[in-house]
Amino acid sequence: MKKKLIFIGGPMGVGKTAVCQHLKARLPKCVFLDGDWCWDADPFLVTEQTKAMVLDNICHLLNNFLRCPAYETVLFCWVMHRQEIIEEILNRLDTEGIQISLFSLTAEKSALKARLEKDIRAGLRDAGVIRRSLERLPLYGQLSTIIIDTTGKSVEEVSREIYARLPDFSRA
Repeated sequence: MKKKLIFIGGPMGVGKTAVCQHLKARLPKCVFLDGDWCWDADPFLVTEQTKAMVLDNICHLLNNFLRCPAYETVLFCWVMHRQEIIEEILNRLDTEGIQISLFSLTAEKSALKARLEKDIRAGLRDAGVIRRSLERLPLYGQLSTIIIDTTGKSVEEVSREIYARLPDFSRA
């Protein structure tokens, strides 16, 4: 079976991590990397140096997963709101013989805002996330990815929709 690399992008709060955790259990010999894990710092600083560092971290881990014969499927999620981000990561990976699938999760503004407000009330996110997430939302329509609207859908429904669009998986 050909090794697969699956990217799942989307704004904060759209459900990327939850969907990936669900997919990880369903996809064969799957390893999952959330790009946020490569940049979990306090204070969280966005500088040229930290942006370069997180890309190095992501690419290093993804290349290691792609080279490891124990895994057939490498699943990666991150915000990835610009095509240049996706291309930079892909250009730094050894993808020869790898089947690549690119997805972006979106949601209606009101649904995304409601999800984020729930996270804010629970203390999981800061209040500024709503503005940042809603600003990025329209950018996903400009990407060369398969767009999946998560509005009103469960994690399981979104996972099934992604799975159905993946090539060469058995449809058991």
